[in-house]
Amino acid sequence: MKLTEPELTDLKKAKDLLENPGLAAKITNYIGMPLEKGFELLPKNWNSKIVELTHKAITKSTDAALFTMKNKPGEKSSNIWHKATVAISGGAGGFFGFAGLAVELPVSTTIMMRSIADIARSENQNLDNAETKLACVEVLALGGKSESDDGTESGYYITRALLAQQLTMAAEHIAKNGLTKEGAPALVKFFTTVASRFGIQVTEKAAAQAVPVIGAATGAALNLLFIDHFQDMARGHFIVKRLEKKYSPEFIEKEYASL
Repeated sequence: MKLTEPELTDLKKAKDLLENPGLAAKITNYIGMPLEKGFELLPKNWNSKIVELTHKAITKSTDAALFTMKNKPGEKSSNIWHKATVAISGGAGGFFGFAGLAVELPVSTTIMMRSIADIARSENQNLDNAETKLACVEVLALGGKSESDDGTESGYYITRALLAQQLTMAAEHIAKNGLTKEGAPALVKFFTTVASRFGIQVTEKAAAQAVPVIGAATGAALNLLFIDHFQDMARGHFIVKRLEKKYSPEFIEKEYASL
């Protein structure tokens, strides 16, 4: 097997997107100060609160966004429209700082999830497929760090390996029972793992918004950074998934590693 030149170019683009500096670096560069100052200003219970918020946001956004998208593989994605709407929600949330996160996060996550699904569709993914739906959720776990990542950006395939078994079991459950079946261990475990990694990046965004000089306008700009980051992750992820479908996951992983 051998990739065509356009496919090799696509895979290089995917790797460039997936292995770029994470959201924290982009936010630090934008606000011009270390995020540590913002972390100091967050409420004492911020950690547990954000874990709870991200889990609820992901669950609700999956139901609201993915299961209402029309399946039109190959249709061009509307990245700019999604960026505009998420900026508006960020601007509104910026007026209330950390307190506004509970209201703003479910809205912005739903918009981002629709954008991710839109990108998946543009890469010829079938949104009627349960595994594709969960691959959209998986994007929220990409490009961030966990406490076990020894201080470096976790690799794309490391994150996928972490979620692989959970994703398969969750997809099997959705195929048989649908997403609304409450208490399904496979779904709960998958969403919890994604939420724990997504929550790290939400915390970074919240820390920036906690700085007193950050107002509504900057809240909108932070949301633009937020969605731009996940649009990049989605584009890279679904380029890889498209190529895996044509060849094989093992072959594409090997080609990815060789770049």
